[in-house]
Amino acid sequence: MNIRVAQVRTVPEKGDLEANHRTLMSVLGDLAGSAVDVVVTPECFLDGYVSTEDAVSREGIKDYAIVPSDSPYVDSVSAWAGENSTWVVWGCSRLSPDGVYNTALIHGRRGELVGFYDKTHLQLHDYKYDPGQKLSVFDSDFGPFGVMICADRRWPETVRSLALQGARVIFNPTYGMHDDRNVRMMQTRSYESEVFIAFTHPQQSLLTGPTGDILCNDTSGDTLFSITEIDLSLVDEVRAGEMAHLRDRRTDLYLR
Repeated sequence: MNIRVAQVRTVPEKGDLEANHRTLMSVLGDLAGSAVDVVVTPECFLDGYVSTEDAVSREGIKDYAIVPSDSPYVDSVSAWAGENSTWVVWGCSRLSPDGVYNTALIHGRRGELVGFYDKTHLQLHDYKYDPGQKLSVFDSDFGPFGVMICADRRWPETVRSLALQGARVIFNPTYGMHDDRNVRMMQTRSYESEVFIAFTHPQQSLLTGPTGDILCNDTSGDTLFSITEIDLSLVDEVRAGEMAHLRDRRTDLYLR
């Protein structure tokens, strides 16, 4: 099965939710009619990943967080997703009774908020957030998919856990490292777990495949997004091949 993935590539304004929401809706407007199946934004796009600012404390991050069930920003994205029959995975700071999370909200083709993923691996400025507690896959019309956020990708267990749950593609909103080392790392993550990964950074749209191939690596400023078509059946072929990684693991030897 083929799906078309649109990766938003533009730098949001630090702490300006209104401006970033306008930018997102403008990009979504440009994507309307493009027959894309999934749109992915960078990490914490709505607030511009304001946690990196020294002036923003763990308590202060609440000022930039939203409650998804009561947010006009979420309502706008939901309406677009439903009108365009497109999945949308987009980043924000999420306020809950437990604290604030670095979150990717997930809208289905009917516009419904089908779930969210909270960043699990926190270091440095991300300690202003509470850590997510699960690595889950989400059901869709194109099969199960995973979501991870930025630094989560640096732990191979993240990608492997999602792949073992059946994810054939992982959407990766991010804001951090996007150098040549990262490109090699993303190729490796895709290769070792036989999965597509859509690494989506404000300045880079990178999409790697289950054989480690680079399918998109766009850093141009000419457009605010990249669109890449991927064939998810390739994952099934690789995982059934003679040298399949997931199938031929030696779980009897590995440390837990």
